[in-house]
Amino acid sequence: MSRTHITPVILCGGSGTRLWPLSRKSYPKQFSKLMGEETLFQASARRLSGSTNALNFRAPVVLTNSDFRFIVTEQLQAAGIDPGAILIEPEGRNTAPAVLAATLHALVEDTEAVLLVAPSDHVVPDIDAFHVAVAQGLGPVGQGELVTFGITPSHAETAYGYLELADASEGAPVKLSRFVEKPNAERAVEMLAAGNFLWNAGIFLFRAADILAAFETHAPGLMEPVRAAVAEAKTDLGFLRLAPEPWAEAEDISIDYAVMERASNLSVVPFSSGWSDLGGWDAVWRESGPDAAGVVAGAGATAIDCRDTLLRSDSERLELVGIGLENIMAVAMNDAVLVADMSRAQDVKKAVAALKAKTADQATHFPKDHRPWGWFESLVVGGRFQVKRILVHPGAALSLQSHFHRSEHWIVVEGTAKVTVDDEVKLLTENQSVYIPLGAVHRMENPGKVPMVLIEVQTGSYVGEDDIVRYEDVYSRN
Repeated sequence: MSRTHITPVILCGGSGTRLWPLSRKSYPKQFSKLMGEETLFQASARRLSGSTNALNFRAPVVLTNSDFRFIVTEQLQAAGIDPGAILIEPEGRNTAPAVLAATLHALVEDTEAVLLVAPSDHVVPDIDAFHVAVAQGLGPVGQGELVTFGITPSHAETAYGYLELADASEGAPVKLSRFVEKPNAERAVEMLAAGNFLWNAGIFLFRAADILAAFETHAPGLMEPVRAAVAEAKTDLGFLRLAPEPWAEAEDISIDYAVMERASNLSVVPFSSGWSDLGGWDAVWRESGPDAAGVVAGAGATAIDCRDTLLRSDSERLELVGIGLENIMAVAMNDAVLVADMSRAQDVKKAVAALKAKTADQATHFPKDHRPWGWFESLVVGGRFQVKRILVHPGAALSLQSHFHRSEHWIVVEGTAKVTVDDEVKLLTENQSVYIPLGAVHRMENPGKVPMVLIEVQTGSYVGEDDIVRYEDVYSRN
C-alpha cells in the first residue's frame, strides 16, 4: 500500500493562562510535563512523526516565537525529532497568518504538499486511532476538501466551540454544516442530546494548494503581508525569522474566522478515542484518572479525606496537603499557589489578570528562567544580593559578558565548569569556586557530557537581569 506524505504543522505559541500557575507567558503549558514523562509539545511532535500503512510524516514545520525557539529545539532534540523548519513569528497574530505562512513555506518545497495542522498542547492517548482518523481524512482531501477533526463529546462542555454535522448518520468523513461558538450550559446540554454536534479540536488536514486558494478567496487581505513576511524571512542559527514589518500588517485572526467558517468545501472526521486540549485544571483532573474518591494527588501532594479534588505540587521543596476538601483544585509552585473550586476552572485566567494589574511577576514569569544554554532560578533575593541555581547543558556556553553593578561568586555543585575571568581560563569541578570581580569580563561553559549545576551569589547595588554587557554570544543575542 502506498503512503501519503504529510507535512505536520505544529502551532507552538500562546500563554495558557487557564493553567496558571504552571503555565505562564514566559513558559506556557505545552513545554511542561503535565501528563507523563514527556511535555505536551514533545508528545504532539511524536504523534505527528513516523509512518503507518497509509501515512508517512515528514519532518514537522513548527511555528513559535523568538522567546521559545531554543526551548523548541531542545525539546525536539530530547524527543529524537529533527524539525523540517522552525518559523519564528515576530509577534503573535493568531492562527490564520501562522497557517498561511506555513503553507507558503511548504509550497516552496513541494507544490503537492499535504499539511496536517495541529496545536502543540493537546492530549491524544490513542495515537493509532488518531492516525486512522487522519487516514480517513485523506479521501476528501484528495477531492479538494478542507478537513477538520471533531471530537465526540463526553459531556456538555462550555469551554469548546462545536461543529454541527450535516448528517451524523453518514459515517466518516461527514460534511460540515456550520461552526458553533462556545455555548452556555443550557445550549451545551441540548447539543449533546442532539447527537450531531462535535467539539472543535482545531486540527486540520488539507492540500497546501487548496488552503492557499481558500485564503485567496476568503481572506485576501492576509495574502500580501504574509507572503512578504515569508519572502523576506531571514535565516538565524537554523531558524527562519519571518520579516517583522509586513508581518505586523497581517490581521490578528484565527483560521476558523478567516477561512473555515466561510468555506463550503469542508468535511469532518469524527474522533471518539480520547482527546483533551487541557483547557483548565478540571481537564487535567479528568485526564489524570481520579481514584475511587475522585482524587488526583501528585507525588508532592497528600490527600486526607478528600473527594473530587486535584492536589498538585510542582515544587521539589513544597509538600501540599489537603484535608477534608471537596471539589477543590490546588496547585502549588515555588512562588505561587492556586486554590479554587473545581467549577471555577475557567476563571483562573481572571487570577492572571488580577496579578497583572498589581504588576506581580508571578502573572507572567516562570520561576525557572529558560535560556538557550539551560536555565536558572532565583533562590533568595535581598536588598544588595541574590542567590541563584544555574544549570548549563553539556557543550553549552553563556555569553562573554561583564556587569556594571555587581560581582559574582560561583560554586560548582555538579559536573565541570570551564570559567573565563578576563585573561584567565580554568576548569572547576564539584565543590570548587571562583570569584568574578565587578567589571570583569567573564564566561562559564560546560565542557562535559552531563549537565553542570552551580550556585551563583551576586552582590552589589543592582542585581537585575538587564545589568549585562555581551561581547560574544553563540546564540546571537544582543
